[in-house]
Amino acid sequence: MTSRRARILAATVALLLGAANARATEPTATVRVAFDRRGITTIEARGLADISAGRAVGADDPVRVASISKLVTAIGVMRLVEQGRLHLDADVSTLLGWSLRHPAHPRQPITLRLLLSHRSGLTDAAGYYAIPLDGELRTILDDPRAWDAAHAPGTHFRYANLNLPLVAAVMERATGERFDRLMDALVLRPLGIASCFNWDSCDASVAARAVVLYDASGAPLRDDHRGRKPACAVNLSRTGDCDLSRWRAGANGALFSPQGGLRISALGLAALGRLLLGEGEVDGLRLLTPASVQAMTAPHWRYLPGNGITAEDDASASGRGFFCRYGLAVQTLATRAAGCRDDLFGDGVARIGHAGAAYGLLSGLWIDRASGTGVAYFATGVPDAAPGRHSAFTAIEETLARPPVSVALPAGSIRADATRPR
Repeated sequence: MTSRRARILAATVALLLGAANARATEPTATVRVAFDRRGITTIEARGLADISAGRAVGADDPVRVASISKLVTAIGVMRLVEQGRLHLDADVSTLLGWSLRHPAHPRQPITLRLLLSHRSGLTDAAGYYAIPLDGELRTILDDPRAWDAAHAPGTHFRYANLNLPLVAAVMERATGERFDRLMDALVLRPLGIASCFNWDSCDASVAARAVVLYDASGAPLRDDHRGRKPACAVNLSRTGDCDLSRWRAGANGALFSPQGGLRISALGLAALGRLLLGEGEVDGLRLLTPASVQAMTAPHWRYLPGNGITAEDDASASGRGFFCRYGLAVQTLATRAAGCRDDLFGDGVARIGHAGAAYGLLSGLWIDRASGTGVAYFATGVPDAAPGRHSAFTAIEETLARPPVSVALPAGSIRADATRPR
């Protein structure tokens, strides 16, 4: 082989490898829905909801939106607060039926306000989701690793998923209702949103449109149930069955994943965003009072050196500065403080909402109350997304947050746009 032919062959191989690497970092699907107080303004959907079926993604397809589930759970809590069945500042031990106390601070009550604002003193080091159907959440709390030994409840922000199963357990004990069914009755059904926590409460027709979550190689990670509801939507029992009659109110608040298991479409998220834009009212339906929305969205913690951790425990260095203001399961963006890198949109506007990231998915729901606008989005198949250019979010999130959307997707992707005149 001549040196010229060798150089040409080497260049060709390099180009092919570069193209393969580029494809490996492309999302499998992206959906973005923009809205205002009056309704949906723009819909963009690209890529595949299900690779094996060749099914294009749509804005009404349900996806596991990860931690945006926390914000939706908080809406359910505030509905029960308005009904007088829960109180944000009451000791949750009373409803749980057992004492929830930081081992080093046994006299300090832990409340729903502390749990929802991640100031309870809990961590995720002992786990939070792998509890069997017939298990009990309190067994995790007996593990010393579940507690931040250095900080008392109410003094420090540390984002911990474990807070939300405890919230769900309190909700169940207050009502006697299973968490997923309770959330359907309190929030989802009144708003006409066909969604559910961990699939059991969803109709088969909704489950048939599930968006599959993939790793970087295209292997399914979640919700690859081939157009049907999964055989078991929760963790199996210790004897290997999926008998939901074993459910007991408050015993296992993690069962339906209140911290991340909501399956909802981008259009459903937009309806929730419009609810917040309307101070608790959307399309003539009032679900919450303005005071309840204010209680949720007002920051209960603002970062100062030493008063909290600005990233999840397992985040890389590029993720530091992600959390700088936090309410009751609601983030506030664009904090002007040293060490904060939470300006996703790059324009200094203090939007509220929540982000999600799990199983190769990135998601967000953000509203700008001053302009009366918002956006809901998700991307799948991006577990190793590149860091953002101007924030602690990823580059994909920075792109999806602000129009125009220009995310490269694999061949065969389908885009659907629907814009309402304004």
